[in-house]
Amino acid sequence: MRTFDFAPLYRASVGFDQIADMMDRALASDVSAQSYPPYNIEKTADDAYRISIAVAGFSAEDLAIEVKENALVVTARKAPSKEERTYLHRGIATRSFERKFQLADHVRVTGAAHEDGMLHINLVREVPEALKPRRIEITRGNGAIEADVVDAKAVN
Repeated sequence: MRTFDFAPLYRASVGFDQIADMMDRALASDVSAQSYPPYNIEKTADDAYRISIAVAGFSAEDLAIEVKENALVVTARKAPSKEERTYLHRGIATRSFERKFQLADHVRVTGAAHEDGMLHINLVREVPEALKPRRIEITRGNGAIEADVVDAKAVN
């Protein structure tokens, strides 16, 4: 396995340590441990996404979704069954899990739905107006512009 040294990134930049930490976590994590439950991430619009997680055997009450520190955390805890069952084959896993998804800045969860054994989580990226590109008007000729005033229009 390769290892990467992010020390030059720390020395040459300010505020990008979160990216280096995320790369460290992605490279250090064991891929086989992260295979349950299976999930899809799809882009539903320019700034909209959906995470779909296969949660067969779990009810909506067994699932919890939480956003903390730019991370979406989905957990499932199955209450022990009071019925005694004898399985000849048990292929549906209902073991507890915790799945984390790192969210980019300005991405927020807009809703979640549990249907047909799938948990769908909808997300949207909302960039504040202050961070959107602006077009600055350029005057022609001898038009004087006050030093502190710049007319700007939002560009979509």
